[in-house]
Amino acid sequence: MPSPHDAFVRVRCAREHNLKGVDVDIPRDVVAVFTGVSGSGKSSLAFGTIYAEAQRRYFESVAPYARRLIHQVGAPKVGEITGLPPAVSLQQRRSSPTSRSSVGTVTNLSNSLRMLFSRAGEYPPGADRLDSDAFSPNTAAGACPECHGLGEVHRTTEELLVPDPSLSIREGAIAAWPGAWQGKNLRDILDTLGYDVDVPWRDLPAAQREWILFTDEQPVVTVHPVREAHRIQRPYQGTYMSARRYVMKTFSDSKSATLRAKAERFLASAPCPACGGSRLRPEALAVTYAGRTIAELAALPLTELAGVLDGASGTARVLTDDLAARIAPVVELGLGYLSLDRATPTLSAGELQRLRLATQLRSGLFGVVYVLDEPSAGLHPADTEALLTVLERLKGAGNSVFVVEHHLDVVRAADWLVDVGPRAGEHGGRVLHSGPVADLASVAESATARFLFDRSPAPVREVRTPRGRLKVGPVTRHNLRGVTAEFPLGVFTAVTGVSGSGKSTLIGEITQELEGVGRLVAVDQRPIGRTPRSNLATYTGLFDVVRKVFAGTGTARERGYGVGRFSFNVAGGRCETCQGEGFVSVELLFLPTSYAPCPDCGGARYNPETLEVTHRGLSIAQVLDLSVEAAAEFFAGTPAVARSLTTLLDVGLGYLRLGQPATELSGGEAQRIKLASELQRVRRAHTLYLLDEPTSGLHPADVEVLLRQLHGLVDAGHTVVVVEHDMSVVAGADWVIDLGPGGGDEGGRIVAAGTPAEVAGARDSVTAPYLARASARGR
Repeated sequence: MPSPHDAFVRVRCAREHNLKGVDVDIPRDVVAVFTGVSGSGKSSLAFGTIYAEAQRRYFESVAPYARRLIHQVGAPKVGEITGLPPAVSLQQRRSSPTSRSSVGTVTNLSNSLRMLFSRAGEYPPGADRLDSDAFSPNTAAGACPECHGLGEVHRTTEELLVPDPSLSIREGAIAAWPGAWQGKNLRDILDTLGYDVDVPWRDLPAAQREWILFTDEQPVVTVHPVREAHRIQRPYQGTYMSARRYVMKTFSDSKSATLRAKAERFLASAPCPACGGSRLRPEALAVTYAGRTIAELAALPLTELAGVLDGASGTARVLTDDLAARIAPVVELGLGYLSLDRATPTLSAGELQRLRLATQLRSGLFGVVYVLDEPSAGLHPADTEALLTVLERLKGAGNSVFVVEHHLDVVRAADWLVDVGPRAGEHGGRVLHSGPVADLASVAESATARFLFDRSPAPVREVRTPRGRLKVGPVTRHNLRGVTAEFPLGVFTAVTGVSGSGKSTLIGEITQELEGVGRLVAVDQRPIGRTPRSNLATYTGLFDVVRKVFAGTGTARERGYGVGRFSFNVAGGRCETCQGEGFVSVELLFLPTSYAPCPDCGGARYNPETLEVTHRGLSIAQVLDLSVEAAAEFFAGTPAVARSLTTLLDVGLGYLRLGQPATELSGGEAQRIKLASELQRVRRAHTLYLLDEPTSGLHPADVEVLLRQLHGLVDAGHTVVVVEHDMSVVAGADWVIDLGPGGGDEGGRIVAAGTPAEVAGARDSVTAPYLARASARGR
């Protein structure tokens, strides 16, 4: 008699994004890996279809309010999915959490530590016992009243507010003031108040300088502007605001990230004088455990914290055992160098995802599908074995583990492999193989198979000769203690080491001011924008040219439409319902905000009149919907557009749509867009390029494409420095600087430096055996 329990998740006719009516059966209770080149459709299948359908079913099981939201957010484009259990998504969310979010709050370890201090802490004689909330800087009961639990205060000085005292106020001496009308307004108010705005700042009396910059007074005066030809300027009531008050108000209240960033330039952060940066009230800091305050324990690396907790007895033993059990999976995933008070905005997307993965190990869930997004991102090969153990444990607890992954060691260890392709965008979207890993070898179309089974030796590449050296250091920061490094110029250098060994800290010390740098370009994985309004076309400047093309059409000229008509960021041509976003945000209360297509324009962003203007048969909305590859053909006769599109193709982004919202882009895609924007510039002088894990999230076939560009920059006379975990990239470098040997306090020194062959033979290097293996087999 057949079991009513289906052992497979069966997907029928999946059409999400570029999927071409995909049918696929994936067994439950296995580790199944989804592979394929970037943009092939693997994430559309794993997250956009399977997880999205599980989430939709969850919504339907709860309140009518949530069910209403399903129609706004939209269900995945799929015929049906059977055999689908509840799903948990562990994606690499790239939005920046708040500064109050920390390793401790993400993992819930802070709750356990606070409970330990509340129940088993050593209190001063006569002190009342505190609730666990009193040990949290994020509650009114525990936060330091001076800094409100932030641990630092923002202050400003005359030197920051007025960088050039030789200028007069009229000439812009107060750099912190806003530009345009508001800055002129403040200057006119000062003039009306009787201050001399035309003498150099340094010649003003000290008392006047102090009042202008720091007063809390806000006098209101009647301003009589100086008359300008052809302009009528009437008197108005103006309110004065000191430079400090303006900066602090902008920094704390402004919704504009740009204005906040500008205000931050005029602020200096210092530890809070009341709590010394610990963020807590004195009453909480008076309680100790093992002779240390909770702030001191939260600042320890987790490996060291586990040692302090060892050996407790009585009530404390129950609590410390629970803490140790929670810390163990975090350490196992190679994150033992982190401390509980480490702010989450300082973590990489890969570190954050692994913290959430460690937390799931303690959750005790079973019978669910875990859908993971490249859990090996940012992971040294030495830590990948621990990751595989964790995935096996999730499976062993009775769960299915579906992993979108490019790391070949993770792929080889899978029970089941779903390969999507054969290429990206419209050339992908098909399941080439769904079955055991070994069976992929016979799939000729698969780009993954070539890298997974090819054991041919690496091609021998001549190591370039440097044309100078760049000295960095001595650096004493984070876990680096007086480290001095030399980076060869005119070559390709890879900086390696386990997570937390100090790689990013070291390259962060390379600045424009160092002798030999020339021009410095740092290309990181931060998003190119945080809302759907920002996209590939706007970031690269490509859209400016496209709008000019549309403004130059016959229809646009007849109607008097200028370039601004074709911007979705200003009123006029855009759809006012969504204000040109193409999406409306849907607040889900208990889940992150989702975006649904605008009900009026259907995601087109523009009003009907604007969409009537066409260029070669396409409206501007249809052009934004083109892939980079299709747009390159469409704009082949427009050189300014073609140049931008060619560089995007050169870094392997031909599958992205021009109007693809920044919120849909991975960190690796954002980094390659930034690199493409840089490549399209005409470069004459020597440039030093710094890239932090440029191959993160890339299929090995895409890595080849990217490396051609990076090595091309070096061949053109520039210097490239990458922080990298992909040993095939490191094996092809000219110079390697390996940090370690471990992470946190066990790292922070240069273990080996030399050619890949020399570092592969280094005795103290954790990287060496993996580099030697990659050099031997070419993968």
